[in-house]
Amino acid sequence: MNTLTKTSETGAHFCISPINMQRLQEIMIDHKVSKDSPLFWENDPADKLYYIKKGRIKVTKTSNDGKVFVLYVFQEGDIVGQLDPYQDSVQAFNGIADEDSVVGVIHKPDLELLLWQYSDLAIDFMKWMGLVSRLTQTKFRDLIMYGKQGALCSTLIRLANTYGEETPDGIVIRHRLTNTDLADYIGAARESVSRMLSSLKKEGAVDIVGGYLVIQDIDYLKDICHCELCPKQICRI
Repeated sequence: MNTLTKTSETGAHFCISPINMQRLQEIMIDHKVSKDSPLFWENDPADKLYYIKKGRIKVTKTSNDGKVFVLYVFQEGDIVGQLDPYQDSVQAFNGIADEDSVVGVIHKPDLELLLWQYSDLAIDFMKWMGLVSRLTQTKFRDLIMYGKQGALCSTLIRLANTYGEETPDGIVIRHRLTNTDLADYIGAARESVSRMLSSLKKEGAVDIVGGYLVIQDIDYLKDICHCELCPKQICRI
């Protein structure tokens, strides 16, 4: 069996060199976050970044009617948060621990000093910001241009790239998900996701085995969401 992606290929290490990651590690302050507890709330001061040393952090947005939309699920090796380089700002999203986690807190003044001292770190940091921007752009592209079905198929592909394991029966997503979880990823009702999954099962594109989603025909999903073959550093949850 083969896991499709590795943290080092998709996390901050993809953008930031080992020497610069070591420099960041030296200014981090460890902080533990229990499952379902907040790391930050929308409208909190955006004066920190968080490097995930252990666990998972999901970034969510809540609509006016109380609907929760899951934008990202960051994992070990990722950097979470936002910093405005020109002025003080606030967090635009919520950061919630998806499981018991340990993060390294990077304070804005400490980071600014490092960026001033090391131009190569500043370049790496720009690469990281560009990666996060592309993650956001591609997710909203899927939702806006290809509807809920396209967004669901895109989400299944992203899940496969993040948690997938190749087996003779297809790509097993080794992360248990309910239809409600999938609905939160694409901003749809649970009943709509159930109907779309049933349709995909009839077409032989997906199945559920032992409580895990199995992608049996990933090319079928790619056709529906008009896959642009983004690198796996972008095409992830």
